[in-house]
Amino acid sequence: MNKLMGTGVALVTPFKNDLSVDTMALANIVEHCIEGGVDYLVALGTTAETATLTEEEKHLVLDTIVSANKGRLPLVIGIGGNNTYAVIEAIKKYDLTNFDAILSVSPFYNKPTQEGIYQHFKAISENSPLPLIVYNVPGRTGSNMLPTTVLRLAKDFENIIAIKEASGDMSQVMQIIKDKPKDFMVISGDDMTALSTVLAGGAGVISVLGQGVPSVFSKMIRLGLKTQVKEAFELQYAIQDGVGLIFEEGNPAGIKSVFDALGLASEGVRLPLVPVSESLRVRIKHFVKPFVGLHA
Repeated sequence: MNKLMGTGVALVTPFKNDLSVDTMALANIVEHCIEGGVDYLVALGTTAETATLTEEEKHLVLDTIVSANKGRLPLVIGIGGNNTYAVIEAIKKYDLTNFDAILSVSPFYNKPTQEGIYQHFKAISENSPLPLIVYNVPGRTGSNMLPTTVLRLAKDFENIIAIKEASGDMSQVMQIIKDKPKDFMVISGDDMTALSTVLAGGAGVISVLGQGVPSVFSKMIRLGLKTQVKEAFELQYAIQDGVGLIFEEGNPAGIKSVFDALGLASEGVRLPLVPVSESLRVRIKHFVKPFVGLHA
């Protein structure tokens, strides 16, 4: 699955003023990412506000991304949840023809044991027609998928090809990289540690900020994969403030403010999320200004 090396981006779902899905803005964001040099696109992740989309809207989002992409980049679809059998049913329900892999989050809220997490992904693996990227994000799920569990899954199931690791704990990331099977990919799910993950032997990132400033972010990751460390860190420091800004008041409110500043989409989010404060909006606009019109 070398096609999933490098920079993937977890696409937002832009909304119109009435908070209906803005398909034109979404198509423009896809084009912005492709022109900016990202390597693949992720649909219906957390950043897409999937939790507040209806089933009809989810299909509209998928159709819009597939149509805008025109087969140019690999596509990953997010299908996860805390009801194992509902996840399996969802996988059966979607048309996965145009997708290369499924991104599936570790069960949230239930707080299963490590054995429960293993059995959850075992059941999904056995029912998935596509390769799986398992997703560890303790800040959202309430539980941490430990390296021993990740490595067990990686070794036991050929179609579990990667982890999106968003614990932000580099010692955990490095433990997985050190002991993983050769072809298993460790993908950063944390923008701040993405370059460090790549330099430690990771395969890339599924980024939030990368869709806002795709040319700089994707170049940084490419340099990291080539171990051009000095040049990569120069770009890291150029965008580092932006990483802090977009998460300061929550995701995806921050990245949607970036798109508003770029003129690509409105910053509307659905409750219980709210747009960023005016003071943060001003700082995001200041950060974005040098990147307007910049592409690979």
